[in-house]
Order: sequence, then C-alpha cells, then structure tokens
Amino acid sequence: MEEEIDRREQAAEEAAALARVRAGDPAAYAALVMLHAPMAKRLAVLSGAGSEADDVVQEAFVKAYEALPRFREGAGFRPWLLRIVVNETRNLHRGRSRRALRELRVATEDVVTRTVDDPADAAVSADRRTDLLDAVDTLPDDLREVVTCRYLLELSEAETADALGVPAGTVKSRLHRALASLREVMADA
Repeated sequence: MEEEIDRREQAAEEAAALARVRAGDPAAYAALVMLHAPMAKRLAVLSGAGSEADDVVQEAFVKAYEALPRFREGAGFRPWLLRIVVNETRNLHRGRSRRALRELRVATEDVVTRTVDDPADAAVSADRRTDLLDAVDTLPDDLREVVTCRYLLELSEAETADALGVPAGTVKSRLHRALASLREVMADA
C-alpha cells in the first residue's frame, strides 16, 4: 500500500516536471534526473556498462531530453528512460567484447539487503548472493536484462517490457527460461 502511494507521488512529481519542461523550463528536467538517475545507473551497471555506467546514463538523459517532443503524453517516463539506458548499454557493447561485471556486486549491495544477526548466517548469505550474481552474469544478454529489470530493479512486468522494448509475453518467457537456468546453476553450487 505504502509503495503504491510512493509510486503515485512519484508519477505526479514526474508529470509536473515534464509539464514544466514542455512549457519551456529546461531547469525542471533536473527534477527528472534526480528522480531517476540512481535506478538508471543501477540498470546500466547491471546491464554490463561497468565503469562506463555514468557515461551511459548521461547519454541516456541527453537523448531523452532531445526526444521529449516525441514522448507520448501520459506514458511513464521511467520505463521510457530505462529503455534508452538499455539501448545505450547495448550500443556500448557493440564496439567491444563483453567484459566481466566486477561492479555488479557493488551495485546490487543497495538492491539486495538483508539483516542477519548471526555472523555465520551472514557469511553463508553473502556467499550465496555472490554465487547468484555470478550465475546472473553468465546468462545471455536478453535473459540477464529481464532478470535485472524485474528482480534487481524491482520493476513490474509491464515496466520491464517497456524498458526493454519487448512484449509482456516475451518478458514472461525470458523470465521463465532465466529462472530455470538459474535454478539449475544454483542447485550445482
């Protein structure tokens, strides 16, 4: 319930900022940047941008600003922006081979939190999380992106579909395949 209220407040704040930008107040775009930059950066890192995540996010915000006249009134800005981030990350990969996601652990520490009182439980939990993140890293790009958006960024299936530019059914089938693969890998770990 509280999360839904937060999302409604965020949507209202987002709509107000968009209206001000469209009315000729480019400084209002800063509110959108402040609102969405942390999630955009996590997505860029988790999608493989690594140390270049800040550059990817900056480029995504610039492209989003330039494309605002084509932005559909009433659509969600966040999924649209995240789709641009995913595309910018893909563009980054085109020119070079995919490298290891060392930053994955750092970026997900904020996303995956758990309070554990027993140090032994904490060590096991940290090892298990590391194994899971390593397993996510081995997934093909299309499956890794869907897992990242849906579970690490906690987007809804619809938001994930919008962010990745695929139909909702594709999100569901990719999640199914990704989770099956992760279950298999984690059972062996």
